[in-house]
Amino acid sequence: MAWGGLLVLLLGLVATTVLVVALPGGGDREAGGLPDATTGPRRGDDAVGRTTAAQDDPRSVLRSWDRRRSRAWATADAAALADLYTPRSVAGARDRAMLQRWRARGLRVTGLDTQVLDLQALEREPRRLVLRVEDRVSSAVARGVGGAVLLPADDTQTRTVTLVRTDRVWRVAAVGGEQT
Repeated sequence: MAWGGLLVLLLGLVATTVLVVALPGGGDREAGGLPDATTGPRRGDDAVGRTTAAQDDPRSVLRSWDRRRSRAWATADAAALADLYTPRSVAGARDRAMLQRWRARGLRVTGLDTQVLDLQALEREPRRLVLRVEDRVSSAVARGVGGAVLLPADDTQTRTVTLVRTDRVWRVAAVGGEQT
């Protein structure tokens, strides 16, 4: 597949998949946001995304969720990606379908990084968060047999993201929004 086709696929990934594709991003420091997602887990996060009550603030929840999503994409792990969403999540189904298309072409997407411009909690309950997130994909790399290519930055997106907590794990239930 030509690199132009890959770019179209990435833009489709960004446009049709979820929320805060990669909270937090390196560009967040300039925007007064969160630290770079590429630096690894922060104190208090664990590999499966379980949280304690102190970590259930919206930024911490999304930071943990995003790191798990970035790892799932980088390793092309459909099961890990599915575990990020509730079973009936349309956004989850779209994300898994997109991952499968990239895998079928022998490609992986690594370094998925998003600049978060704004994050507001619209609803905040012990087992449910509804967030308004404004972000943009600021970097990602497509890797395959032919090498690697840096994919272009995305336009700013505003999404309403609903997360639910089951067994101390936050999962995306729904994503709605518009391109800005």
